[in-house]
Amino acid sequence: MAEQATPTTTARPPAPAALLEALAASPAMAAGQRRLALVWGQLGDFDSLEYAQALVPRLADLEAAGIAVQAFAIGNEAGRDRFCAFTGFPAERLQVRADARLHRALDLYPGLQLPIGPWGNLLLMCAGIGSAGTLQEVLRGYTGDRRAPQRIADDAVIEAPPLPPIRGALFARAGGRGFQRPFELATIRLRNMGEVLGQWSTYVPCADHLTQRGGTFLLAGDDTLLHQHRDPGILAFSETMAQPLSFLEPHLAGCASGC
Repeated sequence: MAEQATPTTTARPPAPAALLEALAASPAMAAGQRRLALVWGQLGDFDSLEYAQALVPRLADLEAAGIAVQAFAIGNEAGRDRFCAFTGFPAERLQVRADARLHRALDLYPGLQLPIGPWGNLLLMCAGIGSAGTLQEVLRGYTGDRRAPQRIADDAVIEAPPLPPIRGALFARAGGRGFQRPFELATIRLRNMGEVLGQWSTYVPCADHLTQRGGTFLLAGDDTLLHQHRDPGILAFSETMAQPLSFLEPHLAGCASGC
């Protein structure tokens, strides 16, 4: 009789020790529960703002599923207050740090590091140099995306200087409803940029880490990783930018005890 093969399972990788140490500073992030840890770059970064804006509407779902949330970003307390007031992200779930030591410990991409200073490197990354996926994502913001949800309600009014106030119904008339219309996401990004530039010293008290990219880590209750993503460039904080939080869906309906 042929010997029956024994099924094998793939062990989940352990969470990085530096991340566990950072989470241990918050009593709400103790082991034994699922935890979503977000490591952002500068508070004034495109990705930090956009990620927070995507996450805020899902915080209640995460809480209902027993997934605790903690974000870390480069900045100071004044920047955190402004960031949370603008995005709606809860201040108690955002820790700010003056430098990128946590990012380095987690081996997150520091961005382009040519000897031309942080501003020069940032501008090259915005042009797609040393920043995988950036140009495609910028283009998607202008062309629209039927795979992505509608971002602006018909009755909303968007203030995005130097443009005049824009009513959400304009996007419906130009492109329809129920999906991301042309220029819709680009308008949101323009509003975000205007907010940051208007309060630059608050959001970015030190420009040394302008190019630093972030990462996403979803931990099980036993401190292993259910999901991880290390950003390869600007506007690349998810493998599925049309639905950046799709990685959470299998876990929102699953067990709440750490599976």
